[in-house]
Amino acid sequence: MSAKSSAAIKYTAMRFAVFVGCLVVAGALVQFGVLPKGLGDSNAIWVVLIALVLSAPLSFVLLRKQRDAMSEQIVGKVDRAKARLDSHRTQED
Repeated sequence: MSAKSSAAIKYTAMRFAVFVGCLVVAGALVQFGVLPKGLGDSNAIWVVLIALVLSAPLSFVLLRKQRDAMSEQIVGKVDRAKARLDSHRTQED
């Protein structure tokens, strides 16, 4: 596994961990009656939606460094791909 893909995997794993943490907290809050249980049998869906809503801004704030590192690697890959395309284009001329 290259270092380039490890930054993406690390960021994705951390996002998933934040989501799972929010899922546990949301489930506990619903179970103890702090948050409403949803409508009818929608309890599980309700908890997942609450976890998604909570984890998105938390990930945005807490994982800024990892996101920036991953985006720098993506920009580097795109720049190298553009350079290769340009070199192939000049070889054809």
